[in-house]
Amino acid sequence: MRILLVEDTADVAEAIVAHLTRIGHTVEWQSNGHEAARMVADPYDLLILDVMLPQQDGFSLLRRLREKGLNTPVLMLTACAEIEERVRALDLGADDYLIKPFDFRELEARIRVLLRRSGGDSTNLLSCANLSIDRKSRTVLLDGMPLDLTRREVTLLEIIAARPGRIFGKDELMDRLFSVDDTPNANTVEQYVARLRKKLSGAAVEIRTLRGLGYQLVLLAPAHG
Repeated sequence: MRILLVEDTADVAEAIVAHLTRIGHTVEWQSNGHEAARMVADPYDLLILDVMLPQQDGFSLLRRLREKGLNTPVLMLTACAEIEERVRALDLGADDYLIKPFDFRELEARIRVLLRRSGGDSTNLLSCANLSIDRKSRTVLLDGMPLDLTRREVTLLEIIAARPGRIFGKDELMDRLFSVDDTPNANTVEQYVARLRKKLSGAAVEIRTLRGLGYQLVLLAPAHG
């Protein structure tokens, strides 16, 4: 999923970006509160927001974003264990908080919970016809057998399988699959869709192309006879 990390401590930010990228997320990093406020105009699946930031602290940024009606899930990072600070973050509209230093396993788990919650799911398992996607292990099963998918192919499948029938434009998929440091284009998205479509041969779903609109995952009607 596409995540914006707002953290001004470079080594902490680099470690978070490296870890989350390794498990399949697309992560963009900003160290400045003012710049982050401009960036969130783009669609993100999750915002990870540090409290102590230069120019504009995390609390002020969070308040500003919620006042503008942004409902993106927000995970606050804080070095302060005081209950008052955590209550303040939640009251301002944070969905969860994590106290530094933290274990990356806990960070992963909290991210999974927030992404599940925003998608209306209650478990890490996403099922669609005879496909099963485990968001924790980043694995995909077809009729109970593992599919050999790349990290980005799993992410692409997770995005479209979470909303069968919804049309995803190429620009939206490009935003959610790649960071600003990548150099994708519409052809790149087409290539990933084509590769994924080939690997889903035998599935009870198909990825359809709607000319000029984008792609949608459609459940196939069972064959009769």
